[in-house]
Amino acid sequence: MGASVAEAILALPRQQKRLIMLLADAVAIPIALWAALALKYDRLDPFLERTAPYFLIALSASLVVFSMLGLYRAVIRFMGPRSMLTVVTGVSLSVAVVIVFDRFVSNAVIPLSAFAIFWALALLYTVGSRFMVRYLFAATLNGKSAARVAIYGAGDAGARLSSVLLGGPDFEPVAFIDDKKSLQGSSINGLTVFGLDALPNMVRQMRIERILLAMPSASRRRRREILTALEPLGLHVQSLPHLSDLIAGKAHIDEVRDVDVSDLLGRDPVPPNPRLFGSCIRGKCVLVTGAGGSIGSELCRQILQLSPSRLVLFEMSEIALYTIERELNEIAARDQLAVDVVPLLGNAHHRQRVREVLSAYGVQTIYHAAAYKHVPIVEHNVIEGIHNNVISTWYTAEAAIETGVETFVLISTDKAVNPANVMGATKRLAELVLQGLQERSSGTRFCMVRFGNVLASSGSVVPLFREQIRRGGPVTVTHPDVIRYFMTIPEAAQLVIQAGSMAKGGDVFVLDMGRPVRIDDLARRMVNLMGLTVRTADNPEGDIEIEYTGLRTAEKLFEELLIGTNVTGTDHPMILRAIEHRLPWMRMQQILNDLLIALSGFDCHRALGMLTESVAEYNGQGMEISDYVWTRKQVLPHASDAKIADFVAKRRSSEAGKPGHEQRPA
Repeated sequence: MGASVAEAILALPRQQKRLIMLLADAVAIPIALWAALALKYDRLDPFLERTAPYFLIALSASLVVFSMLGLYRAVIRFMGPRSMLTVVTGVSLSVAVVIVFDRFVSNAVIPLSAFAIFWALALLYTVGSRFMVRYLFAATLNGKSAARVAIYGAGDAGARLSSVLLGGPDFEPVAFIDDKKSLQGSSINGLTVFGLDALPNMVRQMRIERILLAMPSASRRRRREILTALEPLGLHVQSLPHLSDLIAGKAHIDEVRDVDVSDLLGRDPVPPNPRLFGSCIRGKCVLVTGAGGSIGSELCRQILQLSPSRLVLFEMSEIALYTIERELNEIAARDQLAVDVVPLLGNAHHRQRVREVLSAYGVQTIYHAAAYKHVPIVEHNVIEGIHNNVISTWYTAEAAIETGVETFVLISTDKAVNPANVMGATKRLAELVLQGLQERSSGTRFCMVRFGNVLASSGSVVPLFREQIRRGGPVTVTHPDVIRYFMTIPEAAQLVIQAGSMAKGGDVFVLDMGRPVRIDDLARRMVNLMGLTVRTADNPEGDIEIEYTGLRTAEKLFEELLIGTNVTGTDHPMILRAIEHRLPWMRMQQILNDLLIALSGFDCHRALGMLTESVAEYNGQGMEISDYVWTRKQVLPHASDAKIADFVAKRRSSEAGKPGHEQRPA
C-alpha cells in the first residue's frame, strides 16, 4: 500500500471509512461461508439451491452484531490485543444466529462441523484483515517520519505502550530492553527483548533514536541508575509518568514525557508518617497564604486530601487564586471530598483584613507561604521585599495570636542562613519575629520550616534549562562551581505539613535535602538526556553551548541549611530541629517599629541598616544599594528624563561588564 493511498484513506471522513469496512465484511462473510461448505461437501457448488438462504442470514447477522459491538466505530490503527475478545465475541454470535436458523427453521440442513469451519474462517478474516490493515498503515506512515525507539521495561506498562505506539505515526518501536534475564530473548508484540549490555550495538544496527522508559513503579534511585547508564549513548530519553501520578489521575500510562529531573537526583522520598501528616489538618479549618504559588498550591493539594473541615485560600493574585480554586474543586469532586474551599483575595500587608478573615472562619492552622523569593528581584526592590517578607509575616502572626490560631507554620529558605542578600536577610528576620512572638503567645505555636530549592517552582533553573535547550541554547549557568540543594515540590510540602505537627513553639525545622547538586552538571545531564551534546573546545560540533554569565547580584556559590552545628533529630528521619540564637520580643518589637519608620519614608539605607542590626549574619551596610527607585532618586533627583535615560543606559552597560552581574535568571 503506497503512502499516498494510505494518506488518502486516512483523510476520508469517518462515515466513509466505516462504509468501506462494512462493504469489505459484506463481501468476505458470504465467501467464508461458501468456503466452509465447499470444504465440507468437497464441491464448488455446495448444494446452493438449499443453502442460499444461509448466506443472507450469515451476512445480516454478522453486520448487525459487528455494529452492535462497535467494530465499525473502532479506529483500526489503534486496535490493540484487547480488541481480539470483541472480534471473537462478534464472530461467535453471528455464527450462533446461523446455527439457530439451521436447527429451528431449516431443520438441520448443514452439519455442525461445517459451522465450525465457517467460524474459524470468519474469525481468521475478521481479525487478520483488521490487524493487517493496521500494520500496513503503521509501516507506511512510520517509514519516513517516525522516530525509531527502544522501550526500556518489558512489563505490562511497556507492552501497553508498544501496542499504542505501533498504531501511531510518531514512534516506531523496534525492541525492548529489560534487566530481567528471564525476559531477554522473548518476543512481546513482535519485538525482541534485549539486555542493557546489547543496547550500544542495537543503537547502531537498528538506528535507534530514542529510549522510552516504561517503568512507572521503579524507585527514583533505580531510575537514576538507568539514566546514568543511558547517558553516554547520546540518545533522547523520555519516560512514562511515575506511579504516583498515575494513581492520582494526573497522567495516563501511554503519556510520554521528557525525563523528570527528580530522577536525576535519585533520592527516594520517605513516606509520610501518618501520625504527623494530618494532626494539624484533619477536621480543622486551615488557611494557606500565597495559595496560588508553587509551594502554596502544592500545600493546598495535599491539605485537601487530608480532609480539613475548610480550606481557606488567601492570595493577592486574582488569576493564581482562580486557577488553584478551580483545580481544588475538581479534585474534591473527583475524589468525593467534603471540604469547603474558600477563595479569598487579600494581601498579608493588610493586618485588619487578615484578622477579619481568621476570625470569620475560625482558622486553626496557618501555612504562611506568601513571600517574594527571587534574589535579584528583591535586591532591586528592597522596600517591597522587606514589606512582603517581614512585615506581612509579623502582621499575619499578630492576627493569629489575636484570633486564637493553634499552629502557625512559616515557609522559610536555606538563603536565610548566613544571608548574602536582602531576600535571605528578610526571611531570617521573619524567623526571628516568630521566635520573638512565641515569648508572649501561650495559645499559638509558631514554627518555621527551612529548605532549599524546589524543582519546577517559579524561578527554578530546571524549567529554564529545558526551555533554553529546546530553543537550541545557550544554556546559561551563573558559575561552573555553583551548587544547590534540590527537592521536589510534593516532597517539600509533605515535610512542611509533618514538621508543623511536631512544633512545640519557636522551632526552626530543617529538611534533609540530601546531597547538593552542581548546577553545571545538572545542565549537562539535561542536554545529554534530550539526545543532544554539549558544545565545548573539544567538541566544537556539539549542539548546545553552556554559557557562564557570572554570579548575580548578592548570589552565593553554595547555600547552607544551618546556622552553627547545634541540631537535634525529630520523629521524622528527614526533619531536623535547629537550635539557634534568637532575639527577645522587646528588642524585636523595637526593631520592627524602627523598620516601619524606615519603610514609610522609603529609606533604603536605614532599612538595610536595620536588617544588618537584627540579622547578625548579614552585613548590608557595606554593600551598594541596588534598589532601582532609590538609585534613581538619590543620584539624579532633579535631572531631566533624557539625562536619566542616559544615566540608566550607562549604568546598565557598566554593570553588565562587572563580574557577577547577570539579569537573566539562571
